[in-house]
Amino acid sequence: MAPASRSLHTRAVVAAVIGNALEWYDFAAFGFLTVVITPLFFPAANDYSSILLTTATFGVAFVMRPVGGIVLGLYADRAGRKAALSLVIALMTLGILLLAIAPPYSAIGIAAPVMVVLGRLLQGFSAGGEFGSATALLIEAAPFSKRGFYGSWQMSGQAAALLLGAVVGALITHGLSPDALKSWGWRVPFIIGLIIGPIGFYIRRHLADSEAFLFAQKNAPRATLREVFTRHSGSVLCGLGLVIALSVTTYVLISYLPTFAVTQLKLPYAQSFYAVIVGNLLLAALSPLTGAWSDRIGRKALSLWSLALTFVLIYPLFAWLAGEPSVSKLVLVQALLSITLAGYYGPFGALIAELFPANVRSVGLALAYNVAVMVFGGFGPFVVTWLINATGSPLAPTWYVMAGLALSIVALACIRGQRHVDLDAQRKPA
Repeated sequence: MAPASRSLHTRAVVAAVIGNALEWYDFAAFGFLTVVITPLFFPAANDYSSILLTTATFGVAFVMRPVGGIVLGLYADRAGRKAALSLVIALMTLGILLLAIAPPYSAIGIAAPVMVVLGRLLQGFSAGGEFGSATALLIEAAPFSKRGFYGSWQMSGQAAALLLGAVVGALITHGLSPDALKSWGWRVPFIIGLIIGPIGFYIRRHLADSEAFLFAQKNAPRATLREVFTRHSGSVLCGLGLVIALSVTTYVLISYLPTFAVTQLKLPYAQSFYAVIVGNLLLAALSPLTGAWSDRIGRKALSLWSLALTFVLIYPLFAWLAGEPSVSKLVLVQALLSITLAGYYGPFGALIAELFPANVRSVGLALAYNVAVMVFGGFGPFVVTWLINATGSPLAPTWYVMAGLALSIVALACIRGQRHVDLDAQRKPA
């Protein structure tokens, strides 16, 4: 590979990963700090109602994700990946700013939760355009034989962002007094996000659009919703099914885990972050390896084995954990599930991107990804909280995750069995 091409590929990876990482870091920070944020912005008659209000606010941002996905996805397929990704990270940073400066309910009353909700809605809109545009850029910048490896950095970046959110959460909850944490400490993760945003914007503004996009812009039909639903509706449905497993595992097994550890297992809040740190460290490290592996053996088989193994293990692992809860058991359960899931997370970016050609790739990915994330991910903590309260069983989260895994296994089975499909094969004129 020529030095210029290698430099272009490296910039594309960094540009795609940094914005996606910022998105997930921010959502992770909000999820991890639910127990702290709840009484500050959503005081209620009892703890259960207060937690429900906060987890609903966590989920309300996801209502905007399909809207942002359609608007920003179409923009990316028409104006280019560079323009869309620059706009996305600017909007994302503005949403973080609103959360970072929001006064508590005791200071400004109902305006406080309204401000938080507005920030979350803005974040949801911008995040809706992030995955589709960033994944399209990664896959199109990659050499065809390394698409699994390049696409894996999307998921590795997400895990690294969740890891950073967990580390920051653990540091502030362990290092600050309860009063300091409630007074100003909870703002620290969002302030860190404000530092990352401008760096990502600068990098994205100096990108070049991919060869596949430029060729599609000149030779393929213009990206419209009619084009997507008329010619690629099956791909959207398959893609949506693939995202379900990603959503339920990320938002229930990772983001909701500290809240679950405190409210159901009665474990120390600060120490519950250890499990999240270990799990995301494993996902971040293993995803590039499994992505590269999928370039050799195919993505479908590896993904099926990964989901099937996770499905079989999750209930007995959580039953063992709930029998005699401890931080060491929580860490071990998270580690084992992260290892099995790495076989799905690594190939995922290339697996779903290869469902769509370049002319509708961003909007197609955005539709599939954001609808599934909204329904199965964003409101996952809310549904799990309700299930636990309704059934009285601490194992309720596993039922939700197992249902999501089963749906994704069905979607995987419906995908054609070719090892690799290059829908951009005609990107260069013959």
